[in-house]
Amino acid sequence: MRTFTEAWADVADVEGWMTEGQARALYDAAAACPPGGTIVEIGSFRGRSTIVLASACPPDATVIAIDPHAGNDRGPQQLDGFEVEANRDRVQFEQNLADAGVRDRVTHLRLFSDAALPMIGDPVDVLYIDGAHRYAPARADIVDFGARVRDGGAMLIHDSFSSIGVTTAILRELVWSDRWQYLGRSRSLTIYRATVDTDRVPNAARQIAQLPWFAKNLALKALLSIGLGRVSERFGRTAPEWPY
Repeated sequence: MRTFTEAWADVADVEGWMTEGQARALYDAAAACPPGGTIVEIGSFRGRSTIVLASACPPDATVIAIDPHAGNDRGPQQLDGFEVEANRDRVQFEQNLADAGVRDRVTHLRLFSDAALPMIGDPVDVLYIDGAHRYAPARADIVDFGARVRDGGAMLIHDSFSSIGVTTAILRELVWSDRWQYLGRSRSLTIYRATVDTDRVPNAARQIAQLPWFAKNLALKALLSIGLGRVSERFGRTAPEWPY
């Protein structure tokens, strides 16, 4: 196991959408994985989050990274048609893991998550979802892979209360769940724990309280889509980041 400082340094130059606070949440979840446990990541891009997970978990844990690198849902506003870029992502993904010294700790399934599901056994100790952000695949990942997570295990979801599809899936499947306890978030990374019986009302209230922040993110995305960034730069200001 590397320290968090070492893991964060390893990904300093790896492209991706993950803040230091989000990396810390992933690191802590992976560090709590029991010896011989299983960590599953859906959506790896160039390996930024994968490296953090593989750096933190016990040496005999299994880390499975699922990413088809097919050019679909590659990044913000990149839904289709990025096959050439995605092939470069896959090559860079492999190189970044090798450079960080964790390549032999990660099993990469170059598949869409629904095709990879039959290859994932029970139980999963840590599940990190950062795959397709559209409602149907996001919901399927939460439901199908979430069912594999053991009681007491963790599920972390990126672009929560930021992406419409992911947030809608959360509202349908998790807000009123009596199994998934909402522990909080680091920006758009939400953290859940699988429990035997969650008190639904306060659990739902904590999640619903994030909706104003969700509305703010949607407004910012709309403004960026119509040129807010260019206007900001024209007046000598730094363009706002795409919310993540």
